[in-house]
Amino acid sequence: MTVLRFLGTTSDDGDGPTLYEVEGSTDVLVQGERATDPAQLAQLRDVKASEPFVLMPRDLLARFAPRAPAAGTVPFSEIAPLFREFRHTAFRLETRRGYASDRNSSKWERWKGGADISAEPDNAWRENVRKQTAQGKRFERVRLVDQPLTEGQQFLLASGLSNVAAGEDIRNLPRAQASRLGLPEYDFWLFDSRLVARFVFAEDDTTLGVILSEDPAEVAFACQVRDAAWHHATPTADFSARLGGLEPQ
Repeated sequence: MTVLRFLGTTSDDGDGPTLYEVEGSTDVLVQGERATDPAQLAQLRDVKASEPFVLMPRDLLARFAPRAPAAGTVPFSEIAPLFREFRHTAFRLETRRGYASDRNSSKWERWKGGADISAEPDNAWRENVRKQTAQGKRFERVRLVDQPLTEGQQFLLASGLSNVAAGEDIRNLPRAQASRLGLPEYDFWLFDSRLVARFVFAEDDTTLGVILSEDPAEVAFACQVRDAAWHHATPTADFSARLGGLEPQ
């Protein structure tokens, strides 16, 4: 299946020209208003019968068009040191309706069996979160959630409370609202507002790796996404309280 990755738009209400990257290629797909001015069309060269033409503001290309071909995918393990070495903030946007790594864990089975997984003992991740946040660093996440929540999202909500206790600030944002805000539907980590690690998944939600980028346009867009998502998202404890607690179904 061909996967499109939203790059950006200069429209405030989402109805203007938009750029997408065709993942796994160097192609960019453009969505926009078809050019219909006869005088403009008459000046085009080497036109094929199958070709449409789209008008877009120059600013859209200047801000969001990729500067270079996308880098290759690297194993997630290669970015593990960044979770210790970042200097200020590590931000995660989570967009999927479930993750294979969760479903394949023993914790998932305990949750499905009715166990309370909201306050489990620290593991290596939470130990590192405590260590880094004690130094004044910030771990932040925004999770997109559906209404009603999927099974995977229910699990993350229950499991996330122990991460919050360790020092992460995890918030939840309805997917419909995220769509209205123009947020992308791909996962990424953003380190210190300078490095993006974008996830690549298989169709079964298995993590295939990440793509690292310090491209100024991609980093700037990730920062804009973080700011918008953070402003509108609800802290996990408040979100969980509103739902009255969730049991596996």
